[in-house]
Amino acid sequence: MGFHARLYLKLSKFEPHYLVSRLFQQNFTIGILGGGQLGRMLIQAGIDFNLSFRVLDPDKEAPCSGLAPFQAGKLTDYRTVMKFGEACDIITIEIENVNTRALRELVKKGKRVYPQPEIIELIQDKRTQKIFYRECGLPTAPFHLTENRADVKKLQDFLPAVHKLGREGYDGRGVQIIRSKKELRKAFDVPGLLEQLVDFEKEISVIVARNERGEIKAYPAVEMVFHPEKNLVEYLFAPAQLTNSIAREAEAIARKTINELKMVGLLAVEMFVTRQGKVLINEIAPRPHNSGHHTIEANSTSQYEQHLRAILGLPLGETHLILPSAMVNLLGEPGHNGPARYKGFEKVIRIPGVHVHLYGKKITKPFRKMGHVTIVDPDVASLREKVTYVKKTLKVVA
Repeated sequence: MGFHARLYLKLSKFEPHYLVSRLFQQNFTIGILGGGQLGRMLIQAGIDFNLSFRVLDPDKEAPCSGLAPFQAGKLTDYRTVMKFGEACDIITIEIENVNTRALRELVKKGKRVYPQPEIIELIQDKRTQKIFYRECGLPTAPFHLTENRADVKKLQDFLPAVHKLGREGYDGRGVQIIRSKKELRKAFDVPGLLEQLVDFEKEISVIVARNERGEIKAYPAVEMVFHPEKNLVEYLFAPAQLTNSIAREAEAIARKTINELKMVGLLAVEMFVTRQGKVLINEIAPRPHNSGHHTIEANSTSQYEQHLRAILGLPLGETHLILPSAMVNLLGEPGHNGPARYKGFEKVIRIPGVHVHLYGKKITKPFRKMGHVTIVDPDVASLREKVTYVKKTLKVVA
C-alpha cells in the first residue's frame, strides 16, 4: 500500500467533530480556569489556530492577564466559576484547585468541560488517586491512608516512608520524608497518605493525550531532576535514558491510566524507575505539565497544542522527538524578593539551540517559577554541557 493510500485510510477515520464547525466562529470561546504560565502557553499555542480564550484567576496580574479577556476571581468559588463558565463554549483547567461542583453543573447545562469534573475531583486528593491506581491494577508504591499524626505514629514499622497531604499539596509542598521514629513529628496532622519510600534510580514522566474518540498519543518519556530542597523539577532531559523494555512499560502504564480514566485532554504521569527495574506511578496531573515544556521546541506537536486538539475533538498530533532536548526551570534566586531581573540573559541566548521562555511575572521570590529554558542539540554530551552553563549563568534576581 502506497503512502497516499495509507494516509487516506488514516484520515478517513476522522469524521468532523461537532465542535470543529464552530471553532472558527467569531464568538466561540475556550475558558481557562487558572491564569498562570501553563495557561499562558496554552493561549500562545491557540493563537496559531485563531482560537479565542477567556481566563479566570485570583491574581489580577497573572501571566495570562494581558493575553486574553481576563477576570479576577476565586477558582474555588461556586458562583464565580458558574458565571465564568456560562460565557464559554468549552472549559478547561491549568490547575486542579477549582470548584468541581460548579463544573458538574455546567456540564448539565450542556457545556463541555475537559478534563471531566469527576476526574479533577479524583486527582484533587492524593488519597483517591492512590486508591484508583490500586483498583485499576496500576503499579504504585504500597501505602496507608492516615487521618492525623496519631495514625502515622501507629505505622512506625512501615518506615521509611513519605507522608503526603491528601489535598492541596503542590510543587513539593505538602510532602514530608519520614525515615525514622525520631522524625514522626514531621507528619501532617490532617488527612493524608503514608507511602513507602521508593529506592528509585530515576524519576520520569510520560505525557499522554486522549480525545473523545478514544484516540491516544504518548510523548517519549523524560527524565526529571528535582531540586534537593524544594522537591520541584530543576531540569529534565528528553528522551530519558531507559532500556527499550522500560520505556515501553512506562508508555503502556501512561496509556492505561488515561484509558481507565476515560479522560479527554492531556495527562502527565510521573513515575519512579526503581533500582530493580520496576516502574511505579508516583502522581498524575490532568493538564499541561512542567515535564512537557520542552515539547514546544523539541517535538512535532507541543503539549499545549495537543491539549487543545484533544479537548476540541481534533485528530491528535504526532509526538516524536525531533532532537534530543533539555528543559531548565528558571527559579527565583534565594534571598531575592522584588521586581525581577534576568542576570546572564544575553549570554544564554547567544548559545545555539537555546530558547528562553519568560512567564511575565513581575515580582520574583525565592524558588518561584519565573520561566524556563529549552535546549535542543543532536549531541547529548553537548546538550548536557549547555544545561550546566544555563543553570550557572542565567539567574532571576531582584
